[in-house]
Amino acid sequence: MFTFSRKKIDDVPEERRHRLIHLLDPGLISRAWEIAGTRYEDSKLTKLMASNLLTCKDGERSLEFYHCRSGGGPSPIGWMKFFKKAIFRSNSGKVYGRFIAGGVVGQIANSISPLYFLTTEDREVMATEQPCDLAYEFGDGHLNLDNCPVGFPKPGKHPYPFNDQVMVYVRHIGPGVSVGQAWQEGKELQQVPRKLCGEILMVKDYSAA
Repeated sequence: MFTFSRKKIDDVPEERRHRLIHLLDPGLISRAWEIAGTRYEDSKLTKLMASNLLTCKDGERSLEFYHCRSGGGPSPIGWMKFFKKAIFRSNSGKVYGRFIAGGVVGQIANSISPLYFLTTEDREVMATEQPCDLAYEFGDGHLNLDNCPVGFPKPGKHPYPFNDQVMVYVRHIGPGVSVGQAWQEGKELQQVPRKLCGEILMVKDYSAA
């Protein structure tokens, strides 16, 4: 199933691939997470990564933008239906990113509390023990981020619920396409992890390369 889906995605020209965000029924995004999970049954396919940034040579600068769509979530994250994602490498060699909300309210939030995250090579969703490729760790806002791309705001403390140990676990599903699950894992030891929103489809914007 994964190989078939990957082939279908690869058949879509790169410049039109972002249209998948609007063409797919929201229910199929959850299905995409399941299909991506079948990849781990094949050791060769398991090695595929969700972003080529992790294989950049030391000192190499790179910046990728993605169109994102999810099933949304309760207030105050109702904006997480259509948004953007950026991925970049810092001077320290670590790979960071940020979620970028749309709309007037979103633009204000982007400048005051930009949602920066650190990309790590996690292999398992903590709450479910399911396999994944990467994780986005939101932490406290990554206030010590040493450099940001030109035009990006300075890091700031994350608003709730992103300040409560939020992780997004990512699976690769096709060229320039990945799907994620966002979890609020909580700072308190007794807190039970809960999904922050529906599964998130992320499609690379090749025109921004």
